[in-house]
Amino acid sequence: MPPSFWRVKAPSTKASILNFDLQRALRRIDPQRAIKSRICNELDYVGEKVDVGRQLLLDTCVYIDILQGSLPQAAKSLLDARLINHSTVCLCELTHLFGRLDPDHPGTKAALEEISGVILDIPAHRLNAPSPQVCGEAGMLSGTVERARSSREDSRCALVNDATIFLQALEQGQTVLTRNLRDFSLLLTSAPSGRVLFYRT
Repeated sequence: MPPSFWRVKAPSTKASILNFDLQRALRRIDPQRAIKSRICNELDYVGEKVDVGRQLLLDTCVYIDILQGSLPQAAKSLLDARLINHSTVCLCELTHLFGRLDPDHPGTKAALEEISGVILDIPAHRLNAPSPQVCGEAGMLSGTVERARSSREDSRCALVNDATIFLQALEQGQTVLTRNLRDFSLLLTSAPSGRVLFYRT
């Protein structure tokens, strides 16, 4: 029996309760099918010649590489040429560091100041949250990838976040920019309509 705060008059369909269509998600993701990694030369990489194209949604590793000074020049040029969008999933992963980093470490204060600067530079109108449909489908998609690669328990949260960013970009007609070949190549195999640009540091 559900708790009392769940006992509300039911709408005509369950999908309207959560704004999540389970049957649609099952058709789109097909989480029980087998998947395998794409061959690396079938993936799209940031090239030296950068053109104006589809808007980008940044993976968290992009912010980290900017902070560490390891983002390659081709990726920097791409960021200058295209409209950039940000996910609240990445915001969560960045703010996670405020609690995760050791306050007694001599480098923590400077690191958090740099992360603060990155967060404050995100334009409010370019920061978007994933929809309930994306969140539900991301659970399925990450579970499919997890089964395919026999993920460790401690990597599951990161994989769910990657799947959410991937599907958020797909829903919004954007391209993910990332260097995370291991996870996003499998996500692309399971949902080939997604768009991802990879770069190497």
